[in-house]
Amino acid sequence: MSNPPRISSARRNAEALLSRAQKRELDFKLEQERAMEATALKTARLRELRLAKEAADRSAVPAKAVRSRPKVRRSKQK
Repeated sequence: MSNPPRISSARRNAEALLSRAQKRELDFKLEQERAMEATALKTARLRELRLAKEAADRSAVPAKAVRSRPKVRRSKQK
């Protein structure tokens, strides 16, 4: 008669351990997913900033190029 309570107690302990392990795994996966989403958002924001800067640089370069004269190569003097 003492065997059935031990089995149910052992089973309860095993199920408790399993549920804790599953919860830890789930929490870890959720944290990983959040980190990946944060990285993706940061990357997208930085990409937008880089593209805006490149566009501003491109629009600024032609204005300077039109005003400047081309360099003339001169031979070395002896």
